[in-house]
Amino acid sequence: MLEVLLIAAKGLDELLKLEIQQILNEPRDVHVTPGQCRLNVSLEEAYKLNLHTRLANRLLLVVASGKVKNADDIYTLTQQVDWPAQFDVNSSFAIRFNGVNREIRNSQFGSLKIKDAIVDQFAEELGRRPDVSRQDPDVQIHGRLRRETLDICIDFSGESLHQRGYRAQTGDAPLKEQVAAAILMRSGWAESRDKCLLDPMCGSATIAIEAALMATNTPPNLNRFHWGFEHYLGHNRTLWSKVKDAAEAAITKPSCHIYAFDISTKLLDIAKENAALANMLEHITFKQCDALQAQVPESEGFIVSNPPYGERLGDYVGLLPLYDGLGKHLKAHFANWRVSLLSSDQQLLKALKLRTHKKYAINNGKLECILANYVLDTDNLAKFDKDHSEVAQEFANRLIKNQKRLQKWIKREQIQAYRIYDADLPHYNFAIDVYGDHVIVQEYAPPKSLPVAVAAERLQQALLRIPKILACDSSRVVVKQRSIQSGPNQYQKQGNTKQRIVVEEYGAKFYINPSDYLDVGLFLDHRTTRQMFAAKSKGKHVLNLFCYTASVSVHAALHGAKSVTSVDMSKTYINWAKDNFALNSLTGMHTFEQQDCLQWIEKRANGNQPKFDAIFIDPPSFSNSKRMDDTWDVQRDHIALIEKALKCLAPDGFIYFSNNLRKFKLDEQSLLDMGVTINNIGPKTIPEDFARNPKIHHCWELSV
Repeated sequence: MLEVLLIAAKGLDELLKLEIQQILNEPRDVHVTPGQCRLNVSLEEAYKLNLHTRLANRLLLVVASGKVKNADDIYTLTQQVDWPAQFDVNSSFAIRFNGVNREIRNSQFGSLKIKDAIVDQFAEELGRRPDVSRQDPDVQIHGRLRRETLDICIDFSGESLHQRGYRAQTGDAPLKEQVAAAILMRSGWAESRDKCLLDPMCGSATIAIEAALMATNTPPNLNRFHWGFEHYLGHNRTLWSKVKDAAEAAITKPSCHIYAFDISTKLLDIAKENAALANMLEHITFKQCDALQAQVPESEGFIVSNPPYGERLGDYVGLLPLYDGLGKHLKAHFANWRVSLLSSDQQLLKALKLRTHKKYAINNGKLECILANYVLDTDNLAKFDKDHSEVAQEFANRLIKNQKRLQKWIKREQIQAYRIYDADLPHYNFAIDVYGDHVIVQEYAPPKSLPVAVAAERLQQALLRIPKILACDSSRVVVKQRSIQSGPNQYQKQGNTKQRIVVEEYGAKFYINPSDYLDVGLFLDHRTTRQMFAAKSKGKHVLNLFCYTASVSVHAALHGAKSVTSVDMSKTYINWAKDNFALNSLTGMHTFEQQDCLQWIEKRANGNQPKFDAIFIDPPSFSNSKRMDDTWDVQRDHIALIEKALKCLAPDGFIYFSNNLRKFKLDEQSLLDMGVTINNIGPKTIPEDFARNPKIHHCWELSV
C-alpha cells in the first residue's frame, strides 16, 4: 500500500474526504488535517484519485515521514529514502518546501537540505547526480513541514489538478475549477444531477463546465497531457491505461439541462471556447442575457453562481442594486428553486432579502468567501424585506425635501459641492455630500440604542435610494466610515485609485479625490469662510498655515492677493495644492512650503522676513505625526500658535483662526492680555447646507 496526501484549498478538507470515499467506492480510513487528507491506497487507487478528484490540488506520494528539529534531521530523514529506486538519474527534479518551525524558519533552507541529501545519495551510489531544474522538472519532490513533522513526497500530479486543460481564457475574476466543483457539491445539485442547473452570471463558464463534467461522469483530469508520476520508477503504464479506459467507458449523456447566461457577449465567447475545449459545448445552453431577466422553461432546479462581489467598499455600493434586483427577480420567477451564491460580502447577500438555508465557508483563492444556500419556498417568497417601512420612507422623504429646499440656493451660489443630508434622522446616522457627479456617504457610528446589524440594514436601504433620488450612477456613490478622528487620521489614505474629478465653487476649480482619503480635498463647511477671507485679501500678502489642498489660497489668489504662501507638512497635499493653482491658471508670487507648520511659523516669527497682511489658520484638533518633535493639541497649544502668528502679522493685518474641535474654548483672556481684538465670526461662516450643525467649526477674526 502507498501512503498519499491529497492537498486541497482551505475549507474543502471534509468535502474532499467524502469525495475520496465516493471515488474509491468503499469506506476508507482518511485522516483529515487543515488543507489535506491522508490515507493508504494501492497504486491503482492512486491513479483513480488523481484522475477523478474534482477538489484536490495535488496527490502526493509520501516516501518518508518523521520528526525534524534542525537541518541535520531534514538531511537524515531524506537519506532514508532509496532515491535511485524512485526516479532515474537522467531525470531532472525540483524541490518545493512548505512550512516552518522554531528551528527551520526558511523554506528555501529546507529545500536545500532535501536537495543535498538526494544528490549526495545519487553521487555516492551511481557516481552521477541528477540535474536540478526549476523549469518543467521531470520529478517534483515536496517537503511539507508541520510543527516538527516533515513529510517528504513525490508529486503524482505534476501541475495543479485545478488546471483541467480546458481554460483558454478567463474573465476578470476567474473562479478556480475545484472551487466551482465544491460549490456544486455544497449546493446539493451534485446529488441531484437530473435537475436543471442555471448560472445566470456565468463569466467564463467554470461552474457550467464543471457541472457538465459531473453530469456526464467525465473525469475532470482526463485530458491532461502530463502527470507527475510519469517519471516515477514505480509507474505501471498498463495499469494506468486500464484505469483511463474504465473511466472513459463510464462517461454517459447528461439527464438534465445546464444553462449558462451572461450579459457580456465577450465573456460568452470565452465561455463557449472553454466549453468546446472541455468537449462539453453540446451539453450547455449559452445565452446573452441580463441576470435580472433570466428565465428558463423548467419549473424547478438549481441556480448556482459566483456573482460579482468586489473587494472594496466602493464595489459594494455599485453592486448593491444588482443584488437587490436579483432577490426580487428570484422571488418573482423561480419559486421552489434552490439557489447557491458565493460571495465575500455578507452585506451584499443580505440585500437579496432571502433567508439562508445553509452557509459554508469557502476560499476563492486567498479571498475568504461564504457559499449561501437558499430554498425559494413559500416562506422565502414572502416579502422578507423592509423596503417600504415607515423609517426607510422617512429617510427618502427627508432627502427629497432637502434636495428641493437647497436647489435654488445651489443654483444661485454657483457651487457644485454641497452637503445635502447631515444625520437629519437619528437612525440614519450619516452625512451625504455631493461633489459634481459623485456622492460621498460618510457613515457615523450608530447610536448605542441601535444594533449594529440594524444600522447596516438602514445604510443599505439608504444606498439603494440615494442614486435614484439624486439621479446619479450608483458606481459614483462612495461610502466612507467616519469615527472620531485624532491627529492626522483624517488625512490617512483609504485607497489608491488616484481618481480625480473637478468641482467648481464661486468660480474657483478644485481637484477632488472621491475614494482614496477620508476627506476628499475640499472642506465644505468652510465654503463661506473661504469667501469672507478671500474678499479681504485683495492686494495683500497672505499666509495659509496648515493649508491642506490650499482651497483658501486659491480663493485669495483669485481675489487679487499680491502673494500667497501655503504651508503644510504633507508632500501629497502640497503637490495637490500646486495642482489646484495650475487648474485655476494662477501664476505670480505664490509659494508652497512643505514643512512642519509649527516649526515653520516659529522660525518665521523669530526672523526678519516680510510680514503677512492676512493669515488663515485652521489647525487639526490633535496631531502626533512622526515628523513632529512633539504632539499638538489645539486646546492646549492654540495661544502659543497665535502668539507666533501675531509676530508674523503686519500692522493693520488680521488673522482668521478656525478649528472643528466641538468642545473648543478660545482663551480670550490671554488674547486680550496680548492686546488682541477678538471678533467671533463663527455664526456668519456657517453655510446654508450646514445650518443644522452650527458647531461644525469655530472661527474668529483676530487683529491687534
